[in-house]
Amino acid sequence: MSPYKTKPLTVQTWPAFARLVEANNGVWGGCWCLWYHAEGADADQSPAQKRRAKERLVREGRAHASLVFQGDECVGWCQFGPPKELSRIHNQRAYLATNPTLPDWRITCFFSGKGHRGTGVASAALEGAIKQIEKLGGGRIEGYPEDTDGRKASPAFLFNGALSTFERLGFERSRLIGKHKWVVTKTVD
Repeated sequence: MSPYKTKPLTVQTWPAFARLVEANNGVWGGCWCLWYHAEGADADQSPAQKRRAKERLVREGRAHASLVFQGDECVGWCQFGPPKELSRIHNQRAYLATNPTLPDWRITCFFSGKGHRGTGVASAALEGAIKQIEKLGGGRIEGYPEDTDGRKASPAFLFNGALSTFERLGFERSRLIGKHKWVVTKTVD
């Protein structure tokens, strides 16, 4: 049995999410998980400005994530949302060259806090995101994970997740959009 529970990112869970981000230097160099959002994050914005922007999106219901908790502590997350909310992805030029039909939902970003990497946080987060998507009406989900099979790749830098995690949870490979980056899909009711 997993030591983790998941909860949606809401106004009520915002303080736990913010504590984790702040404890980890703003995550990915101060991103606050804004890069994938349509508005993005301006490189000139201060960490405080990025924090306020992310909190505003949460308050407006325009930021979705499955937060992973160990007891009362948020130890990681998986960001998801519709393409209108998360319009930016890595390898976008290669993705668009495949003339894609946009999914209902995108899984764009994972993060596990220091001391919790390699302990199943990403798997718990992805499971939680799938459950939340089901509650939000379901549909076709896309992820953009990396295939790490046969190569050294630190889980700390797999911000789009590992292909093996997605496949273990029923996602299927659709197409390659980078040297090791796949588009994977799963449909839920």
